Amino acid sequence: MTSRFLLLAGIVILMSCQPKKTETDTSADSTAVVVSEPGLNQLSEQQKAEGWVALFDGQTMNGWHFYKKKENDSWEIVDGVLHCKPFVDGGTNKRADLTTNEQYENFELLFDWKISAQGNSGVMFRVSEEFDEPYASGPEYQVVDDIGYPGDQKDVHLSGANYAMQATGPKKLNPTGEWNTSKIVVNGNHVEHWLNGDKMLEYELGSPEWKKVRDASKWKDFPGYGLTKKGYIDFQDHGNEVWFRNIFVKVL
Repeated sequence: MTSRFLLLAGIVILMSCQPKKTETDTSADSTAVVVSEPGLNQLSEQQKAEGWVALFDGQTMNGWHFYKKKENDSWEIVDGVLHCKPFVDGGTNKRADLTTNEQYENFELLFDWKISAQGNSGVMFRVSEEFDEPYASGPEYQVVDDIGYPGDQKDVHLSGANYAMQATGPKKLNPTGEWNTSKIVVNGNHVEHWLNGDKMLEYELGSPEWKKVRDASKWKDFPGYGLTKKGYIDFQDHGNEVWFRNIFVKVL
């Protein structure tokens, strides 16, 4: 019994001398680094290194103005999200598009958006304040309730389209009330529309094909449409409820 007890005691003492692995032990990979996801309206370190800049800080309208300094009571910031309120029948409605203070020529624009049922909005680029309305100069990335928007919805009027000009191909569009992520690439005359990670369409401003489509559309009556080489980025107030967040730009 004594020898067996001594043997057991020796094993216990030997085991107690072994180093314990703590919760912070990274011996399996001493170079492991935990990378946290960026917060709402914040860029990742990689995006910053690539030259991306946040256009919306989630708290203020810094860097923005209402188109042609119009009076406005339709835009607000709620929980870090830019919100365009719906038109109120019988109320005092002061509507205007929200426009960047800076002008851009060649760039990539990223933004998240969701639209209300039967809602309509859009994002325009190279907008000039020479005209009464931003759509008189700026091509528009369409944002709309594809299924529920009333009226005759042609394919060139659906989400992701170059409004009234070029339609998209097949697309992955999240339902009304859910977030989508879009990207617009503008480099010289070349433009691309992206939706939820896929390129939806591309076109060349001023090309013979583009001119042919323009001259057969409503834009034939707007002589300045698509001709501005450098202009504002414009978020449309169409009188419907729409939300935007994570608005980032990279100058090319």
